[in-house]
Amino acid sequence: MTIDDLDAMSDLLGDPEVMAHYPRPKTRAEAQAWVEWNLANYARDGFGLWIIEDLEGRFVGDCGLTWQRVEGREDLEIGYHVVPAMQGRGLASEGARACRELARRRGIERLIAIVHPDNRASQRVAEKCGLVLEQEFGDQRFRVYAAALP
Repeated sequence: MTIDDLDAMSDLLGDPEVMAHYPRPKTRAEAQAWVEWNLANYARDGFGLWIIEDLEGRFVGDCGLTWQRVEGREDLEIGYHVVPAMQGRGLASEGARACRELARRRGIERLIAIVHPDNRASQRVAEKCGLVLEQEFGDQRFRVYAAALP
């Protein structure tokens, strides 16, 4: 992801369907902050969320790894967003499995996915990646799927 991806990321993160399980779609300024946050993650951690493209180079979404804190514990999370026209094709699952393998190769011992309780599609992605429901937290009862990495 680079600042050149801002238009595509703004469209993605501003889409009400993509952001249905967030408080609201993001503004362009918030999408720019998202891109800049990922650039900072790359510099600090060597990873973040990356752009997903199809075989023809068309923008599909983002997927990657970021540090998240849940109830005082910091873990590496798999995250993903896919444009509505490309959802349901296994692209998020493919990206999530690749991220899991990258985390394993980097010696990460535990991986999570934080999923809204109504987001069944993301729950399936987490399960296909080998994560299992571990806990619920917060007022909205977000679900934490987790796995120990060998």
